[in-house]
Amino acid sequence: MHQDVAFRAAYLVTGSAAEAEDAAQDGFVKAWQALPRFRHDAPFRPWLLAIVTNEARNRRRHAGRQHALALRSWTPGPADTDEAAAARAEQERLLRIVSGMREEDRLVIGYRYFLDLSEDETAEALGVPRGTVKSRLARALARLREQMEAEA
Repeated sequence: MHQDVAFRAAYLVTGSAAEAEDAAQDGFVKAWQALPRFRHDAPFRPWLLAIVTNEARNRRRHAGRQHALALRSWTPGPADTDEAAAARAEQERLLRIVSGMREEDRLVIGYRYFLDLSEDETAEALGVPRGTVKSRLARALARLREQMEAEA
């Protein structure tokens, strides 16, 4: 049930499908081992994503590499119309710019918009207060907007 979102969360950090799959799998194993410590009054998905994200960070740090961001589930299909082709090009541009942003910005934008987590879930997954998510998101979106406008 959480496999796809766990993969995408790991992919936000690693930028590699193979590394993201491994990080998600190892994250599930670590979450299963940590279930006795899970607070049952807390939401499960942010707790799981925090574990998966930490595993992905450890893998990236260990590997010493950072790749471009592209979410596997966002792979566009063939364009039927000019509008679809333009939308796909804009989406690819957005993903390319977000992938070049620093990790803190990628994660807050990715969790909130690519993974569609609420502010509370994003805060839980990142291990920060909700107000921090709001301020980080505002700053990250401002930087994203500047970069998008600079390329226009």
